[in-house]
Amino acid sequence: QVQLVESGGGLVQAGGSLRLSCAASGRTISTYSIAWFRQAPGKEREFVAGVRWSGGTRYNADFVKGRFTISRDNAKNTVYLQMNSLKPEDTAVYYCAGGSTSDKSADYASWGQGTQVTVSS
Repeated sequence: QVQLVESGGGLVQAGGSLRLSCAASGRTISTYSIAWFRQAPGKEREFVAGVRWSGGTRYNADFVKGRFTISRDNAKNTVYLQMNSLKPEDTAVYYCAGGSTSDKSADYASWGQGTQVTVSS
C-alpha cells in the first residue's frame, strides 16, 4: 500500500510562490507515476500536473501556463510542485495522487490527505 503525504501549503499573496511536497512510502517513486490535483470549494477536483515513472511530465494547459513545475527527488522519494506567480484563483486544496498521470481522478489508486493553498489578492 502506497502512502502519500503532502506538505508545504499555506497563505501567500498574489504573485508569490510556494513549493508543495509529496512524500511517498511503500513504493519507490522511480517506478511510480505521481500527479497533483486541486479542488477549490464548490468545484470538481482537477488535474494540475503529473510526472511519469519514466520522468516525463505533463501539465494542465488551461491554467498552469508555465507557472508551475513538477519534479521529483528519487533519493528522498518525494515529488514537488513549485508554484510561481500565484493567483487568487489558485486557491484550493492540493492533493498528490499515485499510479497514473491521467486527467481523471478515478484512474488513481492512492491519494494524500491534501494541503491547503490560499492566495490572497
